Amino acid sequence: MDPVESVKEKFAGDVFPQSLGITLEELSPGHSKVSMVLAPHMVNFHNIGHGGAIFTLADTAFGLASNSRGKKAVALTVTINYISPAVPGARLTATASEQCVQKKTAVYDITVADENNRVIALARGTCYYLLS
Repeated sequence: MDPVESVKEKFAGDVFPQSLGITLEELSPGHSKVSMVLAPHMVNFHNIGHGGAIFTLADTAFGLASNSRGKKAVALTVTINYISPAVPGARLTATASEQCVQKKTAVYDITVADENNRVIALARGTCYYLLS
């Protein structure tokens, strides 16, 4: 099976992102785009997007992109910088792009933006390729 189609199939059964309403918008080798609407239960006590919800969106994009080449990848590290607050009801989109691929690791940059293309967060993830 094509690696991209295999990842799409696995994502369809991935319960946690599905429970947050995360949808897959694009997937190609080394690239992914996912989105979700920031629901009322995804905000913190300041009534802005909870960091955990935003991180999960970014991490989902990273996981999809890093597994899109047919190698089983897991995260080694993910760092995130929260740039702007996200408001309830906003449609957030996370785009992951491959930056560097080595034999056992790869680095991805992830941008989370709202529907007005305002950057909400910037993340960088390093994955490790498992032996199949």
